[in-house]
Amino acid sequence: MSGRHSEQSLRSEESLLAMLRPGELEIAQNAPPADCSPESAQRYTRWLATHHYENFNVASWLLPKQLHQHFYNLYAYCRWADDLGDEIPDARRALELLNWWQEQLDACYLGRPSHAVFVALRETIFARDIPKQPFADLLKAFRYDQTHKRYPSWDSVLDYCTYSANPVGRLVLYLCGYRDEPRQKLSDATCTALQLANFWQDVSRDLEKGRIYIPLDIAAQHNVSEDDIVGRRFSDNYVSLMKDLLARTRSRFEEGLPLAQQVEGRLRLDLEMFSRGGMAVLDAIAAQGYDTLNHRPSISKIKQAGLLGRVLLTQILSPEQFPGGAAWRAVPPVVHSATVNTAPEPDSASITESYGHCHRIARAARSNFYYAFYLLPKPKRDGLAALYAFMRLVDDVADQGADVASKQRGLAKWRTALDHAVNGSENTVDGSSALARQSIHGSAEVLPALIDTMRRFQMPARYLHDLISGAEMDLTVKTYPTFDRLKEYCYRVAGTVGLTCTHVFGFSDPRALDLAEKLGLAFQLTNIIRDVREDAALGRIYIPDEDLARYNVSPQDFAKTEATLGVRELLRFEADRAWQVYEEGAELLELVDADSRGTLWLLVHTYNALLARIESLDFAVFGERVRLSKAERMLFIARAKFGRHTRHNVLEKRDRDWRRAGGVGGRRRAG
Repeated sequence: MSGRHSEQSLRSEESLLAMLRPGELEIAQNAPPADCSPESAQRYTRWLATHHYENFNVASWLLPKQLHQHFYNLYAYCRWADDLGDEIPDARRALELLNWWQEQLDACYLGRPSHAVFVALRETIFARDIPKQPFADLLKAFRYDQTHKRYPSWDSVLDYCTYSANPVGRLVLYLCGYRDEPRQKLSDATCTALQLANFWQDVSRDLEKGRIYIPLDIAAQHNVSEDDIVGRRFSDNYVSLMKDLLARTRSRFEEGLPLAQQVEGRLRLDLEMFSRGGMAVLDAIAAQGYDTLNHRPSISKIKQAGLLGRVLLTQILSPEQFPGGAAWRAVPPVVHSATVNTAPEPDSASITESYGHCHRIARAARSNFYYAFYLLPKPKRDGLAALYAFMRLVDDVADQGADVASKQRGLAKWRTALDHAVNGSENTVDGSSALARQSIHGSAEVLPALIDTMRRFQMPARYLHDLISGAEMDLTVKTYPTFDRLKEYCYRVAGTVGLTCTHVFGFSDPRALDLAEKLGLAFQLTNIIRDVREDAALGRIYIPDEDLARYNVSPQDFAKTEATLGVRELLRFEADRAWQVYEEGAELLELVDADSRGTLWLLVHTYNALLARIESLDFAVFGERVRLSKAERMLFIARAKFGRHTRHNVLEKRDRDWRRAGGVGGRRRAG
C-alpha cells in the first residue's frame, strides 16, 4: 500500500510540475524534489520564509528561537496555498492545484508526506500535535476565491474570514502550546480584524483582480453601489462607508486585545504588534481621507519602529510581566501554555495524596539530589518532588523500549495530559480529547501535585512543554552541527529544570531566570563530557560537529577503549566552556530566597565538583564512570546545611597544574 502511494505521490508531483510553466509559480523554482530529506525540506521552508516576504522577516525575530523552524514550516504551507490560489491566473487550473494541495495535506496526516513543504510540516504537526482542520479551512477560503468575487453581506465577509484568517491564529496558538477555546476565540477576533483591515487597505489592488470584499449591503446603506466601487468613484458616501467599516473593524481588534495578556513572553509581543499594527492601518486610511479606491495607505518605517518601541515599553513596564519576579527579557526561548490559572482546583486530600506519590517516585529513583530537597521548607520540598516525579515519568517514556513511534506517541500523550490539567477542560479538536483520555502511566497520580506546584509558585507551563520537546529531540536528533543548536537542546532538557526549580526557590531579581538557564546549560555540559562514550554507544553525539572538526576528532574515536589526545583536548575545550557558564550562573545563589540557598548551593557545588574531578583525571572518561565518593557527597550536604552560601564559595577550585602548557585548546575559552 505504501509503495503504491509513494508512486502515486511522485506521479502527482510530476503532473503538477508538468502543468506549471517555467516561472509561473515563483516559489516552486527552488523547491527540493518529492520525498526529499527532512533537512532539505526544512532548508527550503526556512529560505522561503526569510527571503520571500520582508514582513515575515521583520516579525520572526520576535518569535521564540526554538519555534522558528516550525513557524517557517507553517508559513511555507500558507504561502504555497496562497500562491496556488492567487498567482495562477486561470481559476480552473488554480482549483485543480488547490485540490492537489489538499491531497498532499491528507497524505501528510496519513504519515506519507511527499512534497517538500509537507515533509517539513509533518515534523511540526507531530511535534505540536496540530489537528488538520485549520490547514483544511485555509484551503476552503482559497477555493472560494476562485468562484466568488463579491460579498453580498457583512455576515458573508465574516464567514470568509473564518476560513481565510482565523485558522492562521489558531495554528500559531497550537504551535505555542495554547489549545483552549477561550484563547482561540480571542485569536479569531484579532485575525478577523487583521483580515478586514487588509481588505479596506487593498481595495484598489483587489479591484485589479476583479474582487470586491466590501459587503454590498453595507455599501448600499451608504448609497454606494457596486458600479461606484468598480468605477473608483470616490465621494462623501464612500467616506461614510469607510468610516462604518473601520469602526466595525476596530471593535474586532478591541475584542481580541485581551489575548495578549493571556499568553506569555515573546508571543505577547507579537500579538501586541499585530493588533497595534492593524489599528495603525485603520489610522492610515483615515489620515489619507478614506480614499482607498485610488490610493493604498501604507505605514512608514518610522511609524513601524514607533509601534514596536511602544509595545516593548508597555511590556517591560507591565507588572504582569513579572510573575514571581520574572523579567520580560528573561522569558526563555520556547513559549507554551500560560501559567496555570484556568483549571479547577482538586480537593486538598487528592493533592496531599499526589504529593506523597511524587515523593515515592523521587525516593525510588535513588537520586542523590532527593536528599537536597530536605534542606528546603516543606512546601518547596513538595514542589521539587512534584517536578522531579513528572520529569522522571517523561524520561521513562523516552528511555524505555526501542520503538521510536511508540515513544513519540507516549510523549504526545503527556503533552496533551499536561494541557488538559493546565486548562481544566477538554476544549480540543480533531481527536486531541480522545488522546488525552487514553491512560498514561502515572499522570493521574502526579499531575494534581504538579498543577498545585505550578499555581503556588506561579510557574509557566511552557517550561514543562519544552522539557517534553527535549525528550522528543533525543528520539530523532543524533548530532548537533553547532554549539548554538546544542544550546537549544540543553535549554529543553536542563535549562527548563533550572527555571522550574528557581520558581520554587523564589526570587525577586529579574536576572534570576537568565542565570538559572545558564546553570542548567553548565549542568548538561558536565553530563555530556562525563557520558560522551556511553552516549556515543547509543548513537548520540552531543559534542557539536564544529568542535569535532576543530580538534580533528571523529565519532569513531569515542568507541575506543581510551581517550585519544585529540579527544582529551576536545573535552578540555568543552570543560572550559562549562566553567565559564558556571562562573556566570553562580550569581543566582545570591538572588534566590535565603531558605533555598542551601539546596541550590548543594546542586551547583556537586555538579561543579564532578567537572573538577573529570579535569583532575585528565578526562579519563572512557573507563569506569567518574563519580564522587559517598563521603564527599555527605560532606557537601553538611556544608550546604551549616555553611555559608555565596557565589564565591559555591564553585570547586580548579587544579590547573595538570593542564598541559601550550596544549591545543588549553587556553581556549568559550565564545
